[in-house]
Amino acid sequence: MQSYTIGQAARLLGVSPDTARRWADAGRVATHRDESGRRLIDGRDLAAFSIEVARSGPGEDEVPYTSARNAFPGIVTAVKLGDVAAQVEIQAGPHRLVSLLTREAVEELGLEVGMQATARVKSTSVHIDRA
Repeated sequence: MQSYTIGQAARLLGVSPDTARRWADAGRVATHRDESGRRLIDGRDLAAFSIEVARSGPGEDEVPYTSARNAFPGIVTAVKLGDVAAQVEIQAGPHRLVSLLTREAVEELGLEVGMQATARVKSTSVHIDRA
């Protein structure tokens, strides 16, 4: 069976090696040592743990990993819901950003006027991350 180092597991889980190490130290995922003393995680254990981590979602201080590099943290100033589509406005400093997305996405993110959110811009698309 394949085993993974803490660093490899961290990359697969999308967290820092320090976070993966803390999880292992806390017993959230089982580890064993190889002949050189490195801590390893069995593939089956890592697969099960990755599902657990995905279900719990990111913590409050964790930054989502994304390919969209232009991030505009701000405050939601308007949410207009249609039957299928929605429009969300964010004021990010001097910038007003407007995104058209599905109503379902707005509801899943729980976006409401007055909450913090981040608009991420990549090419011609604006992605909204709930803060």
